[in-house]
Amino acid sequence: MTDTQQGLREALKVVAVALKSGEAPFALAGSYGLWARGGPEPEHDVDFMVAEEDASRAQGLLADAGLHVVQPPEDWLFKVYVDDAMVDVIYRARSRPIDRSRFDDVDQIEVESVLMPVLSATELMADRLNAMEEHACDFGRVLPVARAVREQVDWALVAEESKENPFATAFLFLLRQLGVVAAP
Repeated sequence: MTDTQQGLREALKVVAVALKSGEAPFALAGSYGLWARGGPEPEHDVDFMVAEEDASRAQGLLADAGLHVVQPPEDWLFKVYVDDAMVDVIYRARSRPIDRSRFDDVDQIEVESVLMPVLSATELMADRLNAMEEHACDFGRVLPVARAVREQVDWALVAEESKENPFATAFLFLLRQLGVVAAP
């Protein structure tokens, strides 16, 4: 494990514990959500999701916990820093507000000794594929993740949720060709 990964794991725990102290639903998302479900460990940042209606309260909880909270120019997230590790708290995805219902089907998973809600592998993979675009479509990074969590994913639902994204469609074709997932 690298120093960066150690810092991200610590940030993940600190932010999760602070968010748990509030009443608003949240969930571990992104690459670390996939890591919690058996995927490879990332080295960039940690992502949590909150409902847009709870974003201000979550921001306040984290600031009250003594964490460094920053509102970047983007209007869909805020950032939290734990030492040098960055945590994104996302409240809008694909230009749509995140609703509390997004957290209805989370699983409580122990991550680094902290029990926390984690989005389903299906939602995480759909989010990952829908984030692919012309400047961010590295299939080589996503393939090991898809292989690691494949049994946990409803691939038909992922295909349906990402059918408007040609990069996602191409990636799903690749997964079928490689035998990672079955053809529909």
